[in-house]
Amino acid sequence: MTTIDATLRGAVSGADADLTLTLDPAFQGLPESAHGGSLLALYDALAGRRGARTLRGRYLRRVPVGVPLAFTMTRDAGAVAFSVAEHDGTVLADGRVVEPETLANRVVPAPGAEAAPLPVSLSCLACGLENSRGLRAQLTFDSRIVGGAWTPRPEFRDDDGRLSPIALTTLLDEAAFWLGALASGESGMTTDLAITLHADAPSDAPVLISGERGATRPRADDPRYWETQASARDQAGRLLATAAITFVAVRGAARKLVTGLLAINPPEVVRRAFPAYSPR
Repeated sequence: MTTIDATLRGAVSGADADLTLTLDPAFQGLPESAHGGSLLALYDALAGRRGARTLRGRYLRRVPVGVPLAFTMTRDAGAVAFSVAEHDGTVLADGRVVEPETLANRVVPAPGAEAAPLPVSLSCLACGLENSRGLRAQLTFDSRIVGGAWTPRPEFRDDDGRLSPIALTTLLDEAAFWLGALASGESGMTTDLAITLHADAPSDAPVLISGERGATRPRADDPRYWETQASARDQAGRLLATAAITFVAVRGAARKLVTGLLAINPPEVVRRAFPAYSPR
């Protein structure tokens, strides 16, 4: 069995100042674009840190999967920094792994059994039904909360028997996407990500994800950008990770997304998520 960590590490080839990143299509979120959680997890895996730490990432442009990209990694003043670029030098994304930061966050319960399901896709790392390397998570929402419970499979166990961090970064980024989409009524993408990993997670027990919809706020200077908060806990209530993630709404993007979602989700599921773009 090949673990998800091994697949992720294998995306980087070369040495020193001549590194190349080619992400497996299994790591996509929106079609042909890297899931935000996958790049954060890659930074973390290469930094090689243990214990509490904060992962930060910025997505400046779409990061394609299955395409060789220039990749850099530098260590400076206690931080490990990364950059992903086209081979012409255009920077697509960057990030850092740093000492643990306290992120503004209020831990809330995961949605209850009566919560409504959010749409799923075929290929997404988080929710893709046909992504054999993905989490195949089913998040839900109610009037207050976005989140859900996810039970790890064996391939999400790292070399030391702990839950691979990519599970937490992907689930939290997915929750942030839906917090922003439900608040704005639009599709879009997450742009600025900060996730603090507080404790090692067990690899054989459910992870509970939750984000409070009422804490999602548009930026005063640009209402396209929505600030979200989410957290991950184990079944005993122990805090595993907290996230502060920015979602940018792209007007009209939901129209194309809804077309694909309707092919695999009941119409009422899609309508609850994107009422302005779904047929009545």
